[in-house]
Amino acid sequence: MTEAWEASVEAKIRGAVQRGEFDDLPGMGKPIPGRGAPYDESWWIKSFLEREALPSDLLLPTSLQLRRRVEQVPDEVRDLPTEQSVRDFVGQLNAQIVAWLRNPDGPRVAVRPVNTEDVVRRWRAERARTKITSTVSEPATVVAPSRRRRRSWWPLWRRRRD
Repeated sequence: MTEAWEASVEAKIRGAVQRGEFDDLPGMGKPIPGRGAPYDESWWIKSFLEREALPSDLLLPTSLQLRRRVEQVPDEVRDLPTEQSVRDFVGQLNAQIVAWLRNPDGPRVAVRPVNTEDVVRRWRAERARTKITSTVSEPATVVAPSRRRRRSWWPLWRRRRD
């Protein structure tokens, strides 16, 4: 039974090759990627992340993802337009942290909710600092570089040989 099945599969493959259905396939004539590299058990995960342009943070456990987001809060809130949007962002992050604290999984990493007032205070200070620097700074003037004649290395080399 299996011989008949194998024969029919082989016949279909031969027919497709004769019709040219396997011509011009992507990757034809190129080396197999990863050949000669040491075996990696998670090669397919890495290739999927690379192909789909996904961040590798998705592979981290929830506790480490939350810890990383807490560290990135100042950078993420910097461009938010209003104080309320900053408070909403920190509130959503704190809700995720509290949900994880109620039912932790993965490695035990110290993750605490973010203090909203501290983040808002830093956001205000950053906004004030950027407003001051933008109003104080004057348009930069371009100074043309001086045209200094370059010395040739040839006379120096000649003196050393003599």
